[in-house]
Amino acid sequence: MIMQKDRLENKPILQTPFAQTYFHGTKANLELGDFIEAGFNSNFGQRKNAKYIFLTATLDAAIWGAELAIGEGRERIYLVEPTGKIEDDPDLTDRKFPGNPTQSFRSTQPFKVVGEVTLWRGHPAEQVQAMKDGLAKLREQGVNSLNDED
Repeated sequence: MIMQKDRLENKPILQTPFAQTYFHGTKANLELGDFIEAGFNSNFGQRKNAKYIFLTATLDAAIWGAELAIGEGRERIYLVEPTGKIEDDPDLTDRKFPGNPTQSFRSTQPFKVVGEVTLWRGHPAEQVQAMKDGLAKLREQGVNSLNDED
């Protein structure tokens, strides 16, 4: 890492040769170079054709994404690069975790698959089931995803 000083404010600037890593948890079987795009059935909310796709800067949030994804495939976590603007995911940042500590984001632009995390440990089965039960209860109560409202 390299430390420099901001010439205008004389504050240290931390520079690193590493780019931000983003993850996408899913059950889709993808290859390096594939693009993850909006328009497919979402995993949450009304499960309609999704306007957004999601990524996170934390492995834990990606693990949740993989564990909660619908479908029959195995749970997978991909390293992805956004091809356009990303913004905070309002379901998490507005409702559960103000300030976005989960580093969860959404975009309407594709993500390019640049790698896969093949060794990771999932959450305990009872914790995953409790999360699924909680999501089902929200659906029964008519609480929709903020991502369905746009």
